[in-house]
Amino acid sequence: MQFGLTYTTDFIEKDYSFWAKRLIARSRINLLVLWYLNIENDTKDLYFFINSPGRWVISGVAIYNTMQIVQPDVHTICMGLAASMGSFLLAGGEIPKRLAFPHARVMICQPASSFYEAQTRELILEVEELLKLRKSLTRVYVQRTGKPLWVVSEDMERDVFMLATEAQAHGIVDLVAVK
Repeated sequence: MQFGLTYTTDFIEKDYSFWAKRLIARSRINLLVLWYLNIENDTKDLYFFINSPGRWVISGVAIYNTMQIVQPDVHTICMGLAASMGSFLLAGGEIPKRLAFPHARVMICQPASSFYEAQTRELILEVEELLKLRKSLTRVYVQRTGKPLWVVSEDMERDVFMLATEAQAHGIVDLVAVK
């Protein structure tokens, strides 16, 4: 048995892989639940509660697309944190049915890559795909928030954290819950 950094790194990678698989499985479950509820009663509004650190852009886009296609209105409610893809899904709710709790935080940013040690050719393909994703996400934010393209593009250059009221002013949510 080997001890030290190599052993620890292997453990972290295995643990990370386990959690990544669980998150992807949850995304699939969210999709299935949205479709099931749509089939079960397509006139009853759906409520999508968000407390998410983000990540998993492709799975998030699949959930967003499903939210746009299902017949009932999808209310999005940020309970704690809606970061990265979480904020994208929050903005994707039916306008004006997007809500944040008073002490919720919202963060928008650009999509990131997970291939830091890839071969050069793979890295170039990854960057091209990231640029396409960024352009697509930016277009949706512009459409859903009503902000100009230059504002959304500038905000996505870095992590922008917002209070619930700031997210409302930014157009990501329509209401901040009050007692």
